[in-house]
Amino acid sequence: MAGFNTAVTGLSAASTNLDVIGNNIANASTTGFKSSRTEFADLYTTAVVGAGSSNVAGSGVTVSDIAQDFSAGTIEFTNNNLDLAIDGSGFFQLADDTGSLYYTRAGEFELDDDGYIVSKDGKYVQGYGVADPTSDDISLTPVGNLQVSETESAPQATTEIDLSFNINDELDPPENEYDRSDSTTYSYSTTVGIYDSLGNQQTIKINMVEQGPTIETHTIDANAISGNDLEISGVTLSGLNTTDLDSIDDVYLGIFTLNSETGQYELDATNLAALQDEDERIARVIYVPDATDPSGTLGDIVVEFEAQYTDSGDLYVYSSGTAIQDEVDERSSAEVQTFSIDSNGVTGGTSFNFGGVTITFDSDATQDDIGEAIEDAEDDILEANPEVESVVYENGQVIVTYKAEQGDVDNDLLEVVVSSGADSPFDDAHTTNTDGYVIPVSQNGDDSYEGVYRMYAYLNDEELLDIGKLAEPGSGSAEGATEEGPILVTFDTSSGDLETLNGDSVAASGQAPLLTIKGADPADPDTEITLDLTDTTQYASDSVVKDSQQNGYPKGDLTGVSFAETGEMVASFSNGQSLVLGVVAIATFDNQAGLTASGTTQWIASLESGDPILNPPGTGLNGTLESAALEASNVDLSSELVELIQAQRDYQANSKTLETMNEVTQTILQI
Repeated sequence: MAGFNTAVTGLSAASTNLDVIGNNIANASTTGFKSSRTEFADLYTTAVVGAGSSNVAGSGVTVSDIAQDFSAGTIEFTNNNLDLAIDGSGFFQLADDTGSLYYTRAGEFELDDDGYIVSKDGKYVQGYGVADPTSDDISLTPVGNLQVSETESAPQATTEIDLSFNINDELDPPENEYDRSDSTTYSYSTTVGIYDSLGNQQTIKINMVEQGPTIETHTIDANAISGNDLEISGVTLSGLNTTDLDSIDDVYLGIFTLNSETGQYELDATNLAALQDEDERIARVIYVPDATDPSGTLGDIVVEFEAQYTDSGDLYVYSSGTAIQDEVDERSSAEVQTFSIDSNGVTGGTSFNFGGVTITFDSDATQDDIGEAIEDAEDDILEANPEVESVVYENGQVIVTYKAEQGDVDNDLLEVVVSSGADSPFDDAHTTNTDGYVIPVSQNGDDSYEGVYRMYAYLNDEELLDIGKLAEPGSGSAEGATEEGPILVTFDTSSGDLETLNGDSVAASGQAPLLTIKGADPADPDTEITLDLTDTTQYASDSVVKDSQQNGYPKGDLTGVSFAETGEMVASFSNGQSLVLGVVAIATFDNQAGLTASGTTQWIASLESGDPILNPPGTGLNGTLESAALEASNVDLSSELVELIQAQRDYQANSKTLETMNEVTQTILQI
């Protein structure tokens, strides 16, 4: 009877189903496990030709396939960066020592003693190599065993510094001469840590010294001039006649001409222009006759710098190839106007207006009477003229000093006028302008110092560095050569924004000109550091560092490996650096259901699955990579338990069929 065979096939199929369900349940906690299901097909014997299908009873059941469910399991996060999960489709590719390839979703990986990324059973995780891990441009090499090939990070010398700070605009310029070891002699200081080419930490200290209201003067003894040859800042003065320098003439004195307003013998415009074209620091050059014997003894030639260039460098002076020592000094940059009182005083009472204040004299006022009367009115004069700093009387002269920030003041800003027909108390040397104002003798003011700082840089607070200061004209250095020393930094006095650096203007975009620091790497003197001071300001607020970054670092040791979503294997080092050492390869198949299970939650490719298609994670249809995460089994225990009950019933029912067939057979035998 065929029923026995039918029942046996049912028992066999139900038993297989129980095996599959039991395997699913057993692997409910297996990382990356994919559950299976039993698929059945009915059996029929060959029917007699011409017989209808209703004449065929059927021969039982067979297991047509045990199909795997490749749906993703839940991703669970761990504390191990080498635990990997694929969020989406694809498989990790593994290779054993013989080169055989395996595929898995179980990402429980670790490092072996050679630095290779391996599975728990020792197979090598496959991925793309990186041609140059130190390059910012990642270039991938063919797929192979992923290895942590770098266990230390080489040091990198600092080549770039980004620094910005604010200097408090309300601070006064230092009063004492600059001394790097005395913090009271500079306005602001900050230090940036850097690294040399061997990874040693060094420091660059920046000192900022606000320029004060002073003008630097260089006095040259005309007696030291050999013949008529005088070279200043590499420019030989044309037309110099030292014979005429001791012959005072109100119109011509060699190449110096008397300026009636300033009362000084000033260098002619042609020579001054030639000097200023070569050395922008020079504001004026004057000749000062000998005070005791102006007609018989040579005096001094005085070169004055603009106020912003005080203490900015040396002045080179030569005569017939021999250096001449100049005497360096400073004077106030404030405008000083001098009114000389007539030594004879005045006869008869008179009055005049001095800066909006009426000065009245009795008859027969002496020179001192007039001068002291003006000095006594100082408070009223200052109130009426806020630009003025002081009014004093000395040795027959009324000296009016303006506030330094006023700069070069017009000679008629302070209105001094004597009524028409009145007896003037001033010396006949003073003239009047078209408005009737008395013209004083002036020492021109200079406010170019405002918002200007000298910037010094030191290696380890000891060695003065070259930060781009141009060698002084006439020094003999090649054109464009730089040397150790300060550069000038200027701020817009209206906005407080950085305006110029070392003579170069800040771009309209706000990008500051880049400075080059030389000599800051003791291990490699050729190293140059680019300093960017963009966003440095001079506001009326606390002096603070706003940003400080540099790109150097010391040697580092490997501290760990992590993976990016796109598969990059990133090695981290103790110096804060990281390197991309490879990219995990993800394999996909045209028919993943055709993969053949090989145990340890791995599969191998077959003819049915097709060849693997390898790509980095996140490309095409590939899933992305999750580091410090594992994919759990996709077994649904609730469903499996229900299926287990159903499979048990199937088995019991088929057993009952076999029992019934046995009873029927026994009955027949008893007939």
